[in-house]
Amino acid sequence: MTQSICTYGFIPVRTEPFEGAQLETQILFGESFDILENRTGWCRIKCHFDGYEGWIDDKLIVKLDERDVELWNRPIGHVVTKAFVKVIRESDSTPMLLSSGSRVVFNGEDRNVIRIGNEEFYWQGILPDGRFDLEEVARGYLNSPYLWGGRSFYGIDCSGVVQNVFKVAGVLLPRNASQQINYGQVVSFVEEAGIGDLAFFDNEEGEIIHVGICLGHGSILHSSGSVRIDVLDHQGIYNKERQRYTHHLRVIKRVIDG
Repeated sequence: MTQSICTYGFIPVRTEPFEGAQLETQILFGESFDILENRTGWCRIKCHFDGYEGWIDDKLIVKLDERDVELWNRPIGHVVTKAFVKVIRESDSTPMLLSSGSRVVFNGEDRNVIRIGNEEFYWQGILPDGRFDLEEVARGYLNSPYLWGGRSFYGIDCSGVVQNVFKVAGVLLPRNASQQINYGQVVSFVEEAGIGDLAFFDNEEGEIIHVGICLGHGSILHSSGSVRIDVLDHQGIYNKERQRYTHHLRVIKRVIDG
């Protein structure tokens, strides 16, 4: 099966093979995927990271051999922890921003060179050292606009924030809130919620429609309009600006033990 790796800040993945189709998710830089089907100008792909499938513009696919992808997916890669970092594409000397959650593998001969097939990128700034603070990673998305299917600081949805932040922590969560709720242990009381616990919210039909990251002390970081911090209590999320509850709390789960 043909495989490739994202060499852009992100690649939009759509529900159907045309540009006007709904955004399903995004593949971040350094994430690999299978190419399942080819259609004029489009490819149906499956992401290795979370198994999501959809359609991407074939002009955004770099041609690689199986060995390129195998080497890239070795466990020596680094996940970007900052809200964004800059790399320079060697082929045209242009800058590109990588969002938190992107994955990089450095050339063993040169610590700041990233090579994917015939493409080389030069890392700018401080090199990653594997250390991170979960709350700091989450706060890096603050003020990013809400975007259905988004996974970058340019635009991101509620479950995208959760998935990316936990990817940095080495915890691979599925893409949607309705799937993420199946992970972790229940936190019995909202007062016991600590930094990194996940709060899930439902609609009148009981369907899980929203998720956010608890920051402790009755606050929650979530993407609603934009990535923001609001009040969390036993009823749900209270938006002080709008002076009303916006989301009904279903359950709080602890995925990472403190």
